[in-house]
Amino acid sequence: MAKQLVTDELWAVIAALLPPAPAHPKGGRPRVADRAALTGILFVLRSGLPWEMLPAEMGCGSGMTCWRRLRDWHAAGVWQRLHQVLLDRLGRAGQLDWSRASVDAQSIPAAKGGPHTGPNPTDRGKPGTKRHVLVDRRGTPLAVQLSAANCHDSTVFGTLLDAVPPVRQARGRPRKRPGKLHADKGYDYRKCRLALRQRGIQSRIARRGIESSERLGRHRWVVERTFAWLNRFRRLRVRYEQRSDIHLAFTLLGCALITWKAVNRFC
Repeated sequence: MAKQLVTDELWAVIAALLPPAPAHPKGGRPRVADRAALTGILFVLRSGLPWEMLPAEMGCGSGMTCWRRLRDWHAAGVWQRLHQVLLDRLGRAGQLDWSRASVDAQSIPAAKGGPHTGPNPTDRGKPGTKRHVLVDRRGTPLAVQLSAANCHDSTVFGTLLDAVPPVRQARGRPRKRPGKLHADKGYDYRKCRLALRQRGIQSRIARRGIESSERLGRHRWVVERTFAWLNRFRRLRVRYEQRSDIHLAFTLLGCALITWKAVNRFC
């Protein structure tokens, strides 16, 4: 039997976050069920198939229907709230390790160009998008940002730090700052260290010309593993969407699903 893309447990979490369906007083065709549309969205995210090739026998409606639902739910902030709800579950269970965090960026091809794309210096100047991810000690994604592939990692460093939502804890106030932050030599700039100092975070940034690049590091490897988890969603290996909001929606949904897996494992 095929594995269910939207389990009852996952649907219970997401359904509570969805905006109400728009009213159609004049009638028309019945609206595709939200759970069916979400199944189509997850199928495209995991398989990487074009929207128009979404199998009709799945009962998810057309690819354009699922695309519109993805767009509208992203505009309503559903994916961001989903990620925060799941982080809150981990936080209340004491399963987010704030003692150390890691940050890094990964460039992917952007076949159709669009906002947040630029010539990728690591891919012969072809159009590309870069995703910046901050994770806790276990590799659970805490925040994600997009930029052009030719954008230096340090330029969105402060924005990425501030993108971590306040996560509820078992006791005390919500938390959004790790104790330490590990980063490679691409962040070895005064402004990055100053950004950490201003937020009360200890800097563990590799120093250029001093520390060896032969090993990834004892702590920074977890963010590379998170990139590998994201790349299991085939739609995220290459940016096929010209619109940056659609690609960001897929990226946020991928981070939420990784967090959901951590919830199932540790909570």
